Amino acid sequence: METTIAGREIHVNEEGYLTDFNQWDKEIGEQLANKEGIILTPRHWEVITYVQEKFKKEEPLSIRGIKNSGVINIKEFYSLFPGGPLKKATLIAGIPKPKSCI
Repeated sequence: METTIAGREIHVNEEGYLTDFNQWDKEIGEQLANKEGIILTPRHWEVITYVQEKFKKEEPLSIRGIKNSGVINIKEFYSLFPGGPLKKATLIAGIPKPKSCI
């Protein structure tokens, strides 16, 4: 299905995740974050870049992987993306919800 984000028609699934990563850019990410009540800081962007790189390498994402990444500790991850950090981080990053998320 399609939705309008940042003035553009974007393909999303029923949960609001982009179905085509090529449609993502920082403006889209900022709009998705705003919908989640998150104002992105440079620290958020570090995490978003990390999860996008994992996605591009086709490496699975999990909370355990984030914890062991050296990019962010788990407490900070939860504070940056409250209420489901991996779900929210991947949604904002424009990548599919990880299989490890229910």
